[in-house]
Amino acid sequence: MLHGIRGVIFDIDGVLEYQGQVYPGAIDAIETLRQKGFVLRFLTNSTLHSRQSRTANLIAMGFHVFAGEVITASYATARYLRHRNPRSCWVMLEGEGLDEFSAFRQDMENPEYIVVGDNRSKFDFDHLNHALRLLLKGAKLVGTNPDLVDNSRGATELNVGAWVRLLEVASGVRAAYVGKPQPFVFELALTDMGLDKDQVVMVGDRIQSDIRGAQAFGIRSVLVKTGEFQVGDLDADIKPDFILDSITDLVGLLTKNTVKRSQQPGAWRNG
Repeated sequence: MLHGIRGVIFDIDGVLEYQGQVYPGAIDAIETLRQKGFVLRFLTNSTLHSRQSRTANLIAMGFHVFAGEVITASYATARYLRHRNPRSCWVMLEGEGLDEFSAFRQDMENPEYIVVGDNRSKFDFDHLNHALRLLLKGAKLVGTNPDLVDNSRGATELNVGAWVRLLEVASGVRAAYVGKPQPFVFELALTDMGLDKDQVVMVGDRIQSDIRGAQAFGIRSVLVKTGEFQVGDLDADIKPDFILDSITDLVGLLTKNTVKRSQQPGAWRNG
């Protein structure tokens, strides 16, 4: 059993739903935890949505969530920039996520920061080459997340991290990354929740972002065998505190003493 937990941070894609399909029992699990008084946050590395549009999307799927509980990578990056008070920025991003940057002065010709999100079809030679030249002139580089590929929309696609890495290698400029597994986004969530590290657990399906980020930040972690989980993840050097078949097992883990030590060193499972 996870003792002392008062708050839960959920990854969205691969934990609550995957490729638009809600996992059985996920809606009920969220509602049960809410009724039991747990503080909930929903954290995604997706940049295409603003927190408002992702919230509306989750509500349409049947989840009882509030916009203030949802943290997208685009929202987190805007918060990151706000701390740095940039003179101007060029945000390479499309979709509703771009709305999060409305407070910043946009300048494609001489920005202090270049922010790279999921710009999809606009990632062409001219735009990337222009970004390279700006970086060589002194612009700073920010990646909304470090993920190289994305499977959440169906077919495997290049993700933000791949484009940022391209610009890093070509320019020699080291990027600052915001999304999981970077600590900023976890700090943002915990500050918003008003809880200490030992009171919060992260639930995710990806070892390299969800679990790695949680452990590096110092909070406990639960790996679920859904979404992008692969059996080989069990052999990774990173060991979650618990391993569950799906989110439906989480309520029992948090409220009942039904957990046994796993065969995996340093990992646990429901059983």
